[in-house]
Amino acid sequence: MSEVKKIATRESYGNALVELGKKHDDLVVLDADLAGATKTGIFKKAFPERHIDCGIAEGNMMAVAAGLAAAGMVPFASSFAMFAAGRAYEQVRNSIGYPHLNVKIGATHAGISVGEDGASHQCLEDIALMRVIPGMTVIVPSDDIEARAAVEAAYAYKGPVYLRFGRLAVPVINDRPDYRFEIGKGITLREGKDVTIIATGLEVQSALEAAQKLAADGIDAEVINIHTIKPLDEELILASAKKTGRVVTVEEHSVIGGLGGAVCEVLSAKAPVPVLRIGVNDVFGESGPAVELLHKYRLDGEGVYGQIRAWL
Repeated sequence: MSEVKKIATRESYGNALVELGKKHDDLVVLDADLAGATKTGIFKKAFPERHIDCGIAEGNMMAVAAGLAAAGMVPFASSFAMFAAGRAYEQVRNSIGYPHLNVKIGATHAGISVGEDGASHQCLEDIALMRVIPGMTVIVPSDDIEARAAVEAAYAYKGPVYLRFGRLAVPVINDRPDYRFEIGKGITLREGKDVTIIATGLEVQSALEAAQKLAADGIDAEVINIHTIKPLDEELILASAKKTGRVVTVEEHSVIGGLGGAVCEVLSAKAPVPVLRIGVNDVFGESGPAVELLHKYRLDGEGVYGQIRAWL
């Protein structure tokens, strides 16, 4: 049996920037002294004159990105999610969001899969923070193919975009001829009639594994990949919820304010059904190997299956 291809979406981010840089002279990349980790160093090597290291000054980096966007450039401002969404929140809100500038934020090392860096670096609040900024588009790709497509779509989109990438290498799951990425449109990966599992980011793979285990129990689960948290594909979510009558959301983020919250807002208003939100349950992360942390917080395939099975 051939080995499943795995790649971290932060790596996909760096590679996608290089490909875009070859085609678009107005693309410029900013980083906050983390180019090796965020993988913008790949772009720096190819286009050193279009890579700006702003140092450990994330708020200033966002202000520089805003200025570049106002001058007609398309800046991708990059750092760890904790610093891009957390430390620089005021500048993202007031300097980028308020004037609705064409800045793309490449936030890497999101979620507990950051691993040994521990709770201070494991941002579990960034989706919530970014999606409440008016006009901000929030994208969380699930694998290499989706991450590359998301970066290209973000460049083409006019307005601020928050892109969430991970440190952990994850399986490629979108390698099929009919795959098409579109901002605001989810993808049904598995048809089902008993329960809908809506997942984002690396948890899409966990959702698929959980669905396989549920099938062995005679439970037919529909699996939906929601790569765009804002704007949300309400039509797809509502149609699936009405069909199955039960919804589970799965994310590597706090259960408060992220994908689960966004889905519940839609369902409560237009199609009330029972919902189970799976994520990190209002606690901080901790230091440890990424795979072991995902298992401990019940966010791997086995953990997601167990939580859904008990709920059903």
